[in-house]
Amino acid sequence: MQAITIQDRDAGVGGLTRSELPHPHVAENDVLVEVHAAGFTPGELDWPSTWTDRAGHDRAPSVPGHELSGVVAELGYGTTGLTVGQRVFGLTDWARNGSLAEYTAVEARNLAPLPADVDHVTAAALPISGLTSYQALFDHAHLVTGQTVLIHGAAGGVGSIAVQLAREAGARVIGTGRSGDRDTALGLGADAFLDLESEKLEGVGEVDVVFDVIGGEILERSTALVRPGGTLVTVAEPVTVHPRDGRAVFFVVEPDRDRLADLARRLRDGRLKPIVGAVRPLSEAASAFAPAKRTPGKTIIRVAGAD
Repeated sequence: MQAITIQDRDAGVGGLTRSELPHPHVAENDVLVEVHAAGFTPGELDWPSTWTDRAGHDRAPSVPGHELSGVVAELGYGTTGLTVGQRVFGLTDWARNGSLAEYTAVEARNLAPLPADVDHVTAAALPISGLTSYQALFDHAHLVTGQTVLIHGAAGGVGSIAVQLAREAGARVIGTGRSGDRDTALGLGADAFLDLESEKLEGVGEVDVVFDVIGGEILERSTALVRPGGTLVTVAEPVTVHPRDGRAVFFVVEPDRDRLADLARRLRDGRLKPIVGAVRPLSEAASAFAPAKRTPGKTIIRVAGAD
């Protein structure tokens, strides 16, 4: 099969090549997925799990990409809940070869059925952004109707989903980003927008929840905005400065089949819309990682088939 691989962790984006690999081994409780569309995170070449398996052993050459949508091609021993030929979408394991390949082996629990009226490209843009946003807002911050949430990077892949979920939950949403993100954030349902390049973050006032995807100085300054009893949640980096009278949570997104299915229903019903940017073939996946090639929205790699 064809796949995008990288052999040397010091090579960076320039080390990504299109290679021929054997079909993945399908272990117990695995599913072999014929990948139709795949998503990736630009920074994942720096993640330790890209280079080692769960036991800490080197696993280069590595196949990047951790979001996919496709069709079940084979079931591993003991796998239940899915069938051969079924449309699915979800996450690949962080410490195994990923989705930028014609086939990938995935734990069945990481996948959910994909409705027939949701296309593979759109579905591939949802797993990380959708699960991260939901888990941040509701599992960790316990956001409820009537509260105010500040969402950094409100026009980005994760932030844009978080804005829509928070808005539907009845929260007041303040989005942040660059000046060019204002119309997108407000169009998604944000009640207000703050330009981080020209406006003072402290002008927001106190909020019940801060959801951060940026880290660094923005994360540290945001702790002062959390009102007593509130929560700051981040996926950018561990928190070193905590709110005075609130909680701070750093987390890594976890697979959740039931939540993926719920997100797919919202997508099908028109209540949720991932922002898809460029759609490129597998042959151009390596160049899609390069910063100069990135476009607004999430870049999706079309791997096989057509909707």
